[in-house]
Amino acid sequence: MIHALKLYPETYVDSIVQLSGTRALFAVDGVDWASAAMATPANVETLRGEGFDDPALTTGGANDLVIAVRAVSHEVADAAREAGEKAIFAAPASSGAVAQQPARTLDEALRRQPATSVAIVSVPGDYAALEAHKALSAGLHVLLFSDNVSVEDEIALKDRARDLGLLVMGPGAGTAMLGQTCLGFANVVHPGRVAVVAAAGTGAQEAAALLDRWGVGVAHVIGLGGRDLSARVGGRMAIAAVRALVADEATDAILLVSKPPDAEVAREVVAAATGKPLVAALIGVQDDVKVPPDVTITRTLEAGAVAAVRLMGGREPDVSDGLAEQVRAAAADLPGRRTLVRGLFSGGTLCYESLVVLADVLGDVYSNTPLRPELGLPAPAQAHTCLDLGEEEYTKGRPHPMIDPQARIEMLREQGADPAVAAIVLDVVLGHGAHPDPAAELARVCAEITAARGPCIMVYVLGTDQDPQGLDRQRDAFRRAGCLVTETAARASLAAAAIARREPALAEKAL
Repeated sequence: MIHALKLYPETYVDSIVQLSGTRALFAVDGVDWASAAMATPANVETLRGEGFDDPALTTGGANDLVIAVRAVSHEVADAAREAGEKAIFAAPASSGAVAQQPARTLDEALRRQPATSVAIVSVPGDYAALEAHKALSAGLHVLLFSDNVSVEDEIALKDRARDLGLLVMGPGAGTAMLGQTCLGFANVVHPGRVAVVAAAGTGAQEAAALLDRWGVGVAHVIGLGGRDLSARVGGRMAIAAVRALVADEATDAILLVSKPPDAEVAREVVAAATGKPLVAALIGVQDDVKVPPDVTITRTLEAGAVAAVRLMGGREPDVSDGLAEQVRAAAADLPGRRTLVRGLFSGGTLCYESLVVLADVLGDVYSNTPLRPELGLPAPAQAHTCLDLGEEEYTKGRPHPMIDPQARIEMLREQGADPAVAAIVLDVVLGHGAHPDPAAELARVCAEITAARGPCIMVYVLGTDQDPQGLDRQRDAFRRAGCLVTETAARASLAAAAIARREPALAEKAL
């Protein structure tokens, strides 16, 4: 194999652009491994671990871009590098206007676009808080995409934003939609009068996509960052967002999405919705959250979206019509030794919801993001497992699985060959920022497994009919591959549990 590396000094690009470049590198035939990333110490260590020993790595830093390719030949490596450069540096398409060089400072960007109201901050964590403070000083709302921001900095930013009447979405907020403008990883939805407030990225996407598909539409999606509803952060931005939406004439109802929050924080957040109905989809929540009688609490995203549709007077969807019979047919020829469930997820919130749903039916399920510490990896033999493949241990040195499905393909083949596995659960996330055609790669592997009489494969496609990948086209590809495609993420996990237990009726269980 050929190892080729090029350093681009003083060339910072954000993580979304890095992922786009990495995807372009991997798309070239003959590439064994590739990365477009900043030359941080952690990334340099990863590159050295992959066999790259170029002297340029000793001079690189957090503001220097590095493109690295391991390929079958110099020609392939050069072609991949050119594809990566094109993806990273190509000027965006325009209506004939002359492309400008990117602004180097916030002040320069605001001079070019004085009507700007939101800043997206995606820089290394050491600099993220400072850049977010600069944006607040300029009177801008902030989508803080960066992670590795301390809790102390998060609290300071959100206190300052609240005092200024502004929003700080994040840190680690990858999804938002203000009005109909998508920010980060987001799905294209029809306008509506329900606003989503979420401390969960794919949870926000799932809630918005379900509301769209079920005819209600979405007014806004406000991401909070995963720590906002913790006891320490105290729901600072959730409370501010809910109050802003109560005052928003375009919003009639609010759907709050989170993993189980601190109970006292949850009470304060839902109390801020006085004057407008609120549904809180708190995934896996126990019974210790006491709320006003006009607030609806659910423990799955599916149930939360159904409750929001009901609030708006919409037609309540039938999320499980005929699913038990599909499960019965899928499980009919499975050998008795196949009893285990495997979840291979790209969305962290969807993985967590699957753990909750499966645990209700199957008992203990092990994970790299477990419901309880004692259910962490490594799992014992003959245990059910769900993996969040977007976590750092799986993305170090390679793209997020929403961007590039290769890591999941490897695991899918491995689990598909395991004679003890009865069902595999896959989530497929569409929308801006995601892979342009995930079914083109994943469905082919699913078809190989089903043709070999392997385990049943449950697929949930998170998306809308307006997403660039085409929701119906993606679903149809997985159906043709022999997969069982469900209406919600929670139903995919219930169907998998029903197959493992050989109890088809479980697939239509109320959530």
